[in-house]
Amino acid sequence: MDKALFNIAPETFERLSSTERYLLTYIHDHLDEIATMSIVTLSERATVSTATIVRLMKKMGYRGYTPFKYRLEQDKKMVDTEGNLSGIDHSIKKALQKNEEEVRRTIQLQSIGQIEDVVQKMFNAEKIYIFARGFSQMIAQEMMVKLQVLGKTCEMHDDPNIIRIKSRKMNHQTDLVIFVSLNGETEELVEACQNLRILQVTTITLTTKVNSSLNKLSDMTLLGYKSEGSPIPEYEVRSRLSLNVIARVLLDAYVIRREDAAHK
Repeated sequence: MDKALFNIAPETFERLSSTERYLLTYIHDHLDEIATMSIVTLSERATVSTATIVRLMKKMGYRGYTPFKYRLEQDKKMVDTEGNLSGIDHSIKKALQKNEEEVRRTIQLQSIGQIEDVVQKMFNAEKIYIFARGFSQMIAQEMMVKLQVLGKTCEMHDDPNIIRIKSRKMNHQTDLVIFVSLNGETEELVEACQNLRILQVTTITLTTKVNSSLNKLSDMTLLGYKSEGSPIPEYEVRSRLSLNVIARVLLDAYVIRREDAAHK
């Protein structure tokens, strides 16, 4: 999924109408419900025409709404949300299910083709920079260390001034930048992505917000699912589990392709 969801290419995403982008967001927020929803019901609840749904499905890489719904139904059958948690305190069970939902929905949003494209970009880059702020920097730090262990030249930065300065001095032929941002709206990260777009440096974003500024500016986006609410609402410490999942999948895929290349 090169933009927002599934297999929408960057240039296609830019051409989506406001109605199609709204529908894209609605689908992202109601994946479980849509798995058992007819196209007519989806049309009524999302207040869009059935023609708009079909048109968007084709842009997402599906032949129509039915193949897309079939995939969601198959993914849902793979998870037992009740039987495995019997006998557990109700409140703790809800916490477990919430985390399970974030992982499952995040995996649903990924595509093999997109992961392959991102891994290829990482292989081709001589140097990878990872920019993150707040709690997202822990994910970025882990990514940097693993890439370094694998022999890749990689830097991670979380200082706003360094991020801004670095983003003005990169080479589009050798460098690749990965942003890790829960909502994709952190000011210095957005500014850095704007700078990199001018320099034509390839950018990849890990985020959970479909219509975020980083998503719109980045060349490629790996989108995760973020559940509503926070266990500590007075602070901005929302779960970044989905970003952790994406980072792990991405690095695992990188290792697999690296080993494949070594055996050729």
